[in-house]
Formats: sequence, structure tokens, C-alpha cells
Amino acid sequence: MEKQLFDSRTQFQSLLLDCISQARLTLQMFDPDYAWWQLGHSKTDALLRHFLQHKGRIQLVAHSNAHLERNEPRFSKLLEDYSHQIECRLTSRSISTLTDSFCVADGVHIVRRFHADHFRGEADFNAPTSTQTSLERYEAIWAETQPGLKPGTTGL
Repeated sequence: MEKQLFDSRTQFQSLLLDCISQARLTLQMFDPDYAWWQLGHSKTDALLRHFLQHKGRIQLVAHSNAHLERNEPRFSKLLEDYSHQIECRLTSRSISTLTDSFCVADGVHIVRRFHADHFRGEADFNAPTSTQTSLERYEAIWAETQPGLKPGTTGL
């Protein structure tokens, strides 16, 4: 499958669901706040639960967990149910200005927005060469994080 460009919220969310549905082992995600990811939507929740039931692991990094804590109760429940398979981290102040957004599944599928304030981006599936730069970037971001959202945390 060739690289797909997108420029709308609907396209982004559809491709993100495609990426999550293809994951078998790992999901590595970065977004400043996940406000547009719909991690608590019923479709996303069902895909993530299926992934986790089959022993998948999620690593999620954000600048802020406020949106997830306040607006995504299904994701909070998912974190509670699968806390041993989900690790949520927060970036340090030194990298809190990063503005891209991406999801890498199994190191070979990616959905990436060039800037978190816009829906312009690209998706590439079964393309390990397309994910290499983002995975290296993710490792560098991960190294600059601290523990974030934990099971039972609420923003209320």
C-alpha cells in the first residue's frame, strides 16, 4: 500500500483506526494532548481492548493528560483494566514545545500529523522505512519523559 496523504479530521481519525486495527504487538503514540484522537470513543475503545486482550502493549506520551483525564472516561477505564500493558508518560519541560503527532504500530504502520493543530499529514502501512525516523524520534522523546496518567487518576 502506498503512502496516503490526508488533510481532514475525518480522514485522520479513519486512518488512525486503521493503524490501531493492524497493530499486533506495540502501539507507540505521541501527541501534545490527544484531544483529536478519540481514545475514549466506542470504536477506538473496542479496537484497543481487542489489541490488549491479545497481549499488545501501548506506550503513550503527551505534554498534558488533562484532556484524557477529563473527557475520555472509557480510556481511563481501559487504563484501569490493562494497566500492566499501558504506559502513559509526560514530556519534560525541555521538549514541551514539540508539535507533531503520530502513532506507530508494530514498527511498520504509521499515521502522522505534521503539526498537532492541523489535520494535514500522512499514513503509511507495511512500510518499516517510513516509520524509522519517527521511531528514533519516539525513543528520544521517551527518554525525556516522566510517569504520567495512572489507573484511577481523574481530572474531576
